[in-house]
Amino acid sequence: MSVVARSWGHLTPAGKVVVPLLGIVLALGLVAFLGIVTGILPAIGDTVVLTGRRNVGIVRFLVAATAALLASVPIAFINIYLEMKLLAWIALRRGPNRVGPFGTLQSVAHGFKVLAKEDFTPTGADRAVFTIAPVVTFLSVVLAFMVVPFAPGIVGVDMNIAVLFFFAIGGLTVVGLLAGGWASFNKYSLLGGLRSAAQIISYEIPLTLSVVGVVMLAGTMSLHGIVEAQAGHFWNWFVFQQPLGFLVFFLAGTAEGNRTPFDLTEADSEIVAGFATEYSGMRYGFFYFAEYVNLFILSAVTAILFFGGWSAPVEIHQLAAWLGVAVPSFAIDPSQLGIGLLFLLALGPALGTVLCAIPVALLRTDWSLRRALAVGFVLFNVVAGGLVIAWAYLASEVVAGLFWFLGKTFFFVFVFVWMRATLPRVRIDQLMGFAWKWLLPASLFNIFATAAAIVLVNR
Repeated sequence: MSVVARSWGHLTPAGKVVVPLLGIVLALGLVAFLGIVTGILPAIGDTVVLTGRRNVGIVRFLVAATAALLASVPIAFINIYLEMKLLAWIALRRGPNRVGPFGTLQSVAHGFKVLAKEDFTPTGADRAVFTIAPVVTFLSVVLAFMVVPFAPGIVGVDMNIAVLFFFAIGGLTVVGLLAGGWASFNKYSLLGGLRSAAQIISYEIPLTLSVVGVVMLAGTMSLHGIVEAQAGHFWNWFVFQQPLGFLVFFLAGTAEGNRTPFDLTEADSEIVAGFATEYSGMRYGFFYFAEYVNLFILSAVTAILFFGGWSAPVEIHQLAAWLGVAVPSFAIDPSQLGIGLLFLLALGPALGTVLCAIPVALLRTDWSLRRALAVGFVLFNVVAGGLVIAWAYLASEVVAGLFWFLGKTFFFVFVFVWMRATLPRVRIDQLMGFAWKWLLPASLFNIFATAAAIVLVNR
């Protein structure tokens, strides 16, 4: 029996329907593309262009959704690697150091391991719900990812109700967790699903209310507008105007993301792996990746709402004015360099390697010429890369914003991992009591205090 026949035999009935349909769609798309390119089907090409112009919003949404979906897996891999390395560093261990340079490909190996595992459905499970549940959880995280502004102009969909959209879509994760636990036909999974529903719904209320003060101060529910309202200097960040709101948001977000010490939906000492006990293969991978993408999103939204998003702590031009120096213009038009650009690209790396290798050879006379050149090549790339990054930071507002946004985001990723390595898991009664007895009253008090402050200031 051929490999194709064996693979076809392993497909589920739904897979035997979906795979041929995908083949037909791809074939028709290829034929249409070739026809448009070669001019055989110009009318269809004109129709596609006209339709795209009339539906710019829909096209942008589809492009943004595809980009968010493609970016989610690398982000999950990076967060997994950082968590493994940081946990090892805190515990005085080496962590992953075998697969790839410094173990950087270890999380990729985990991804391939998930793909290689048998995708098993337990007897008695509701197959349809059991399969859809992890997809719902993963896609809800990806859709929330679309409204996150990374830098000026870099955002999937810039909504004027982005805050409302974020919380509405983020709340759908509980549907996938509860459905997965219920459909698994396993008491531990059902208990994990019920815990996840109780936990996320309870903490969703103070999480949403904690942001109301920020919205009142910014006067908008657009995440882009909230970042712009904090522009200037670090004392304009809302964390200094909303310290209680930030504390409530951070604690509720920790529970919302199932992070320690609020990771009771997967309490292995009590309910095995919780809602994911019966999952394996790629369906388990959806839950696994969704958790780490959600870790990035929670960190990013924390930076956006309370720490100025892509805004620098102090604007470089303002800092230069304080110091009494002028910031030169670093904008370069490559077309002005002419043929010099070709010589720079062709001879620059070789000349830079030689110049960096000369001091190395003089300091280490026992090294061979080849070894000195190798070290010089590394030094040249480090220096050149640093200069290019510094030039891009000073010349482009987008690059500078992206630098600060990612720096703040991964700082909070570090804090979440630090909490996992430090804090013990709380009990379920402590978890629920903390949400309803402490965080909810604190978030309501923050709203009334913010409203009173606004009224008094505007008088």
